[in-house]
Amino acid sequence: MASNTSGDKGLRAIVIGMIVFVLAVTGIFIYLDKKPAQNALTPASISKADGSGLVFNPKAKPQIDIWEDFQCPACRDFEAINNELVKKIITEGRAKVVYHPLTFIGARSTNGINESIIAANASACAMDQGKFIEMHEILYQNQASSENSGRFSTEFMISLGNKIGITSMKFQDCVTGGNYALWTESISSYAAVKNVNSTPTIFVNGKELNRAGGEYSDPAKFEAALAAGGVK
Repeated sequence: MASNTSGDKGLRAIVIGMIVFVLAVTGIFIYLDKKPAQNALTPASISKADGSGLVFNPKAKPQIDIWEDFQCPACRDFEAINNELVKKIITEGRAKVVYHPLTFIGARSTNGINESIIAANASACAMDQGKFIEMHEILYQNQASSENSGRFSTEFMISLGNKIGITSMKFQDCVTGGNYALWTESISSYAAVKNVNSTPTIFVNGKELNRAGGEYSDPAKFEAALAAGGVK
């Protein structure tokens, strides 16, 4: 009986040892699988506290958050109406402005290429070159008449960059390599946390603009909403 007990203990020890080994190996593979995502390239001018959004005037208050998709016609309209005021606020340092480029529309692409990711990536590459605002404008000025039409290619992004004075190989490599494609996933994840499910969506000091009340489409009402949020 004693020998059988020893044998059982020995068998249990071997089984436990094998389980521990399998768990350890599994843990290593899980870590390795997740590691690339954790080490994904991110633009230099981001705020992790703001969901890795692209930030202007990081120390300023109050804060304006702009959620947009570069293929979104309503975003193009908002930009056309209100962009000059937003640019002035940025230049004068009157508020912290955080841009969150989303990729909702591109996710439904039928051509197998997410054009919203291509555009968002290019905007971040331009941010590295100090040309985000210019890229932001020219992207909307050249938005296709229909979504996912194939217009927003990497080659087209490079040509737009050239038009606003970005000619460096660093920018071209960033665009063609999709350096910040995984970064756009973190923006989308933060949108889910903030319950942002449409574009454009604008927050002023944490309060969402009133879409039905015309604060997106009426410049006077937009400016009034900014003032109410503390943007002087």
